[in-house]
Amino acid sequence: MSFPTHRPRRLRRTEALRNLVRETRLTTAGLIYPMFVCPGTNVRQEVSSMPGIAQQSVDQIVEECREVESLGIPGVILFGLPESKDATGASSTSPHGVVQRAVESIRKANLNLVVITDVCLCEYTDHGHCGVIENGEVANDATLGILANQALSHARAGADIVAPSDMMDGRVAAIRGKLDDHKFENLPILAYAAKYSSAFYGPFREAAQSTPQFGDRRSYQMDPANAREALKEVALDLEEGADMVMVKPALAYLDIIRRVRDAFDVPVGAYNVSGEYSMVKAAAANGWLDERRTVLEIVTGIQRAGADIILTYHAKDVARWLAP
Repeated sequence: MSFPTHRPRRLRRTEALRNLVRETRLTTAGLIYPMFVCPGTNVRQEVSSMPGIAQQSVDQIVEECREVESLGIPGVILFGLPESKDATGASSTSPHGVVQRAVESIRKANLNLVVITDVCLCEYTDHGHCGVIENGEVANDATLGILANQALSHARAGADIVAPSDMMDGRVAAIRGKLDDHKFENLPILAYAAKYSSAFYGPFREAAQSTPQFGDRRSYQMDPANAREALKEVALDLEEGADMVMVKPALAYLDIIRRVRDAFDVPVGAYNVSGEYSMVKAAAANGWLDERRTVLEIVTGIQRAGADIILTYHAKDVARWLAP
């Protein structure tokens, strides 16, 4: 025959046909909205490098959570900006900390949200690193007990999931043991299992006030050049008791999301991080990109790569755009 029998364009001809045969169907069901909790009352401080995102006091967090719930977004993840910082991040374990109080307030508001808490020290240390410093280096083992106590304080406040993001070796086992010893054996752990040392975290440093005061995080976060190592990290976290795993960032690591999805039969999350968000916002503000089409394409791509759960600052916009 002079012309192909098969014409793939037949199924692209109209929007109805395209919808009918669409392979990846984007919904709000797997979206998680990140939020930054700060001290005070009636505080909403915009993050200059992340348009639309703010540091907020607990009362304002609860109000935005009402909006998140109304949009059909199932959950939030909370990051804390403490009143004081020290060398060991001691305030991160306080039952009166900003994250702990935010969790309690969301619970008292009876909101139908999954509340995830980030477990790390970088926001709470005066040096900005994710662990305790000994002899000028981030000390792995000395950090584990603090992380475990932080996770326990979040559990006691009412968190649904704790999510360690520090990348210390053995942190999942330490947290799982601490939770189990205190009768929180049913609380899931979402491990930042493959967290890369990425330039895309830049705006987050402003939002979380967590810029390292010396050096960088390459000694504990993963080298962007490594893929096989990600599978090792995921396997170790699952052996230690993680229930779910996360790849971070998302866009430059879609291949890692796919490798993890293919290798492990557990829920896989991906974090569409601050720099990825801010790039789109900046380009859209300059008229260089159609924001709606770009964001929906990005989130669809992350889901298509294999992510069941997508943490994204675009979550509220996506929910509005997907609404019937």
